[in-house]
Amino acid sequence: MNDTRWPELPFIAWADTAATLHLWTQVVGKIRLARTPWLNHSWHVTLYVSARGLTTGPIGDGDRSFQIDFDFIDHKLRIATSDGQERQVTLKSEDGKGVSVAKFYGEAMAALRDLGIDVTINTMPCELPECTVFEKDVLHRSYDAEAVRRFHRILVSVNDVLARFRTGFIGKSSPVHFFWGSFDLAVTRFSGRRAPQHPGGIPHLPNSVAREAYSHEVSSAGFWPGSKGPVNFPAFYSYAYPAPPGFDQAKVKPDKAFFSKILGEFILPYDAVRLADDSDATLMEFLQSTYEAAAELAQWDRKALDCKVGEAGKARAV
Repeated sequence: MNDTRWPELPFIAWADTAATLHLWTQVVGKIRLARTPWLNHSWHVTLYVSARGLTTGPIGDGDRSFQIDFDFIDHKLRIATSDGQERQVTLKSEDGKGVSVAKFYGEAMAALRDLGIDVTINTMPCELPECTVFEKDVLHRSYDAEAVRRFHRILVSVNDVLARFRTGFIGKSSPVHFFWGSFDLAVTRFSGRRAPQHPGGIPHLPNSVAREAYSHEVSSAGFWPGSKGPVNFPAFYSYAYPAPPGFDQAKVKPDKAFFSKILGEFILPYDAVRLADDSDATLMEFLQSTYEAAAELAQWDRKALDCKVGEAGKARAV
C-alpha cells in the first residue's frame, strides 16, 4: 500500500465535489469539441492527465493555438495561448468552497472572449439523466480541495499503469484519455473488426455519436471515482463490445474482481488495488486477465495484435 501514489478516496466523502468537477470538465471538454476536427471514436474531445491536473492539449485557433488546463494543485483553470497570453479562473470561492457551474461557465467563456477566442458550445451536459444547462446550474458548487488533490494523484497513478498496459498491444489502441461525459480515465484496444450497430440511448448523447464510438470491436478498461448508482465506490472496470458469449463467466484476476450484471462489465474495487502489497502489479493483472478473456472468447488474432510490454529506452524487437 502506498498512500502517496494510491491515496484513500471514498466516493461518498466527496460526492458533491465530484459532481461539480464532472460538470466543469464537461464545459472545458465541449470547448475542445467545438474547435477540433472529428477524430475516430470521439478521441478528439477527451482530456489528458497532466502533472498538475487535466489538460485539453493544444487547440487550433487560426494562426495560433490555445490550451486549457485544470490545475488541481493551485486550484485554477488556466487558458494559455501560443502567443504568450493567459487568463485564469479560480476553482474556489473566497470562502474556500467551490464556484457554481453557472459562474464557472460564465467566467471561462468570458476569459476566452478576452483572449479573442470565439467559441459557442451546447450547454446541456452529456450522459447525465437529470441535468441543467451550464448557465443556469447554481446547485453544483462544491469543492473539497484535498479530495481533488487525492483524485489527481490517483489519476496520475492510473494513467501510468494504463500507459504501460497499452504498450503490450501493437494493434489499434486509443490513447490513455479522460472522457468528461462519463468522467473516467480509459484505454481501449481494437480487434480490427467491425462491431454490430450500438443501440444508443445514452442520455443527452446523439445515437450517431455512440454508434461511431463503438463502430468496431473493443476491449476497454479504465477507472472512475464512483457514482450514486450501483457502483458507489471508486473502481476499475473492463468490458468488451460486443461482449462475446461466456464473457460474464470468465475467470479473471485478482480474486476481488467480479462481473457486474447491472453494468455488463468486470469491476475491481479501487481499494483492492490501494491496499495490495504491489498495487501496480495488481492493477496490471486485472487489465491483462480481462483483456485476455475478451480477446480469447471473441477469437481475436492475438498473434498479430499482442506484444511484450514496452521497456524505457529499448527498441521493440521486430
